[in-house]
Amino acid sequence: MISLRKASERQYSRRGKREVWLTFDARDPAAEVADRFGTLEAIEEDRLPPGAIVPRNAHRDGEIITYVREGALAFTDTTGRSGVIHAGEFQTRSNRRGVRHRESNASRTEWAHVFQICLRATEGPLEPAAEQKRFSAAERRGALCVIASPDARRASLRIHQDALMYSALLDRGQHVVHELVVGRSAWLHVVHGEATLGDLVLGTGDGVGVSAERAVSLTAREDTELFLLDLNGDTPAAPED
Repeated sequence: MISLRKASERQYSRRGKREVWLTFDARDPAAEVADRFGTLEAIEEDRLPPGAIVPRNAHRDGEIITYVREGALAFTDTTGRSGVIHAGEFQTRSNRRGVRHRESNASRTEWAHVFQICLRATEGPLEPAAEQKRFSAAERRGALCVIASPDARRASLRIHQDALMYSALLDRGQHVVHELVVGRSAWLHVVHGEATLGDLVLGTGDGVGVSAERAVSLTAREDTELFLLDLNGDTPAAPED
């Protein structure tokens, strides 16, 4: 089963010069796209102008994978953690209910382009923790590079959920296949570019949920960047709370 979420169907908001796109957001039942795909609660894309500050947000138990595509993102939280995530770096962060977190563009002159993937905790509570790493373009070129996993396989970042995150940079014509174990599903998000998935043509910002299928098979029609999440369970869950 294929569930398509076109880029134009995302919830868009502009807060000053900051732009935000939500593929879905189960964290906020009032959101226009308040749903989830299994344990995948939210995919948020942000473009932050120089010096922009994102107000502190209170979190519930779960994990966030942050990818800075351009620029640099500074962060701090009420546990005392702080730092900067630079372009090409990924960060995994475990959150406990009530911890408050603030982010800002670390540059006074350059824009930041940031993606955040939120996973709902299936077991908890989690102890607050953070880890980050740069995955080079060479590591992600032409193949699905594992970014985060429960067992930190292939030097990936460790997460506590039964999920795997991959990132790929594909040249035009390159093809990748990700096999799905029975009972698992996948969410594919096109960060930039254009690719085909079966009869579907996917462009920048498009997302696709794949369940009850044997594999995700994708071909780039132009230079394309994407990420893929392999998730436990093949049925999109209804919103709770």
